[in-house]
Amino acid sequence: MREALTLPSTNVQTLSFAQALNAALRQEMLVDDRVILLGEDIGRHGGIFGVTAGLIDEFGPLRVIDTPISELGITAAAVGAAVGGLRPVLEIMFDDFMTLAMDQLCNEAAKMRYMTGGQVSVPLTVRTTCGTARSAAAHHSQSLYAWLCHVPGLRVVFPSTPQDAYGLLRTSIRDDNPIVFFEDKQLYQQKGNVDLNGEPAPIGKLRVHRPGRDVTLVATGRYVPIALSVAEDLKTEVDLEVIDPRSLSPLDVEGLLASAQKTRKVVLVDGGVLQFGITAEIAATLYTGAFDYLDVPIERVAGRHVVIPFSPPLEQASIPSQVDIRTAVLRVMGRG
Repeated sequence: MREALTLPSTNVQTLSFAQALNAALRQEMLVDDRVILLGEDIGRHGGIFGVTAGLIDEFGPLRVIDTPISELGITAAAVGAAVGGLRPVLEIMFDDFMTLAMDQLCNEAAKMRYMTGGQVSVPLTVRTTCGTARSAAAHHSQSLYAWLCHVPGLRVVFPSTPQDAYGLLRTSIRDDNPIVFFEDKQLYQQKGNVDLNGEPAPIGKLRVHRPGRDVTLVATGRYVPIALSVAEDLKTEVDLEVIDPRSLSPLDVEGLLASAQKTRKVVLVDGGVLQFGITAEIAATLYTGAFDYLDVPIERVAGRHVVIPFSPPLEQASIPSQVDIRTAVLRVMGRG
């Protein structure tokens, strides 16, 4: 079904995170007519964050499908389409609403390949947003990717740059496994260079955004650019290595261990809650594989164990700040 496009050898454009996702969807729809899009308001409205803008005009309503407001129903439809031979990309507006689709996602999509002895695959990509933004309060602000990482059979992807958003979404669509693709809503307007002719990015490989020798700073989503800002701010005092896992399940264990063994000090940053979250899993991984190399205990900076408030000041207090990250870095350096 897939045919190579005739494209120039390089095609680097400056795109926002949302535009990069749109370009990835368009590219995969062009090369594979099995790729369809489903979701609430993704057609004429172009999606609540504009990610699918213009695609219905190019590919029509049979491939860009506006659905009813029923996360359970549309997830079931997407799972069925995947089993039937299509490659659906389902948009769930906010990851808070993933709770309504957990039965189909975790009990059907995640298990089907195993329970059929590999006879049935579920090449489904579920796009969803996460994180606080603009006082959206308790039902539109959570970061629930750790839940999905706990489910065998699912892959969980979480890019932080336009280039990785583009490359990893293309890879996810081509993958024969069900993948949940998280998008931090604070990143949609972030711009960067995207090579539209580049190879799809590998799932399960981290990206080192800034090599360093003193401290490994592992960050996810919106906290990757914040971590880079902290690294720049402290560059005369601390040489920070800034890492983005990009893929939360599977984790790049080898890459994480290599960095921790080199720097011997680690700070982990994530917008999800601290308890039972991504930072806990990465910390356990590093303690298991790099304990003898660590000079000090790992510092974890993550969300508070609270319901996300509507009040803007309280919302900001519920998630890590740049000051929190800076303080943690200085603490592992013995200066806190």
